[in-house]
Amino acid sequence: MKGVKTISTILYYITMVAAILYLTTTVYALITMLTDWSYVVSADGTTFAVCYPFTETRFLLGQNNWGYKVFNFLLPLGFYGIFFWLLSKVFGVFKRPKLFTQDGVNQLQYFYLANIFMPPITILLASIFAGEIEEGLEWVAVIHFFLGVFAYFLAAIFKQGLHLQNEQDLYI
Repeated sequence: MKGVKTISTILYYITMVAAILYLTTTVYALITMLTDWSYVVSADGTTFAVCYPFTETRFLLGQNNWGYKVFNFLLPLGFYGIFFWLLSKVFGVFKRPKLFTQDGVNQLQYFYLANIFMPPITILLASIFAGEIEEGLEWVAVIHFFLGVFAYFLAAIFKQGLHLQNEQDLYI
């Protein structure tokens, strides 16, 4: 079990850093779009670039229309920030001394619900309001769906383990 705790601790910190980076990038991109700070629009007005702070070096690129910016750019960036944050919470469950807890079951439930429902909602909104979705996004949604189903099974196992652990605690 020591190996599991070590690996889960390392993955916890990696995914937490990824979550912070994604969420910070989302907030930064939103601020640049609202304020035109470190934000460049192409000469023909069809594309935009979010630049690194205090520079003219382009960091993020996209199409210059509101549907794309919101539903194909900011929403997926924010989704992956939430995804990595929830994933870090799942890894955090495995580094605790007591494995089967209600909080662990809850973290797995949040993770599978987000993976099953957020990608289809994102694709639906992008197809309605932006008129198109990025190439290959359907496959990403399928991968997230299967990841969500796997997490659902893992949550069911944790729920059963919690139930058995609570029964055993009553007998002692």
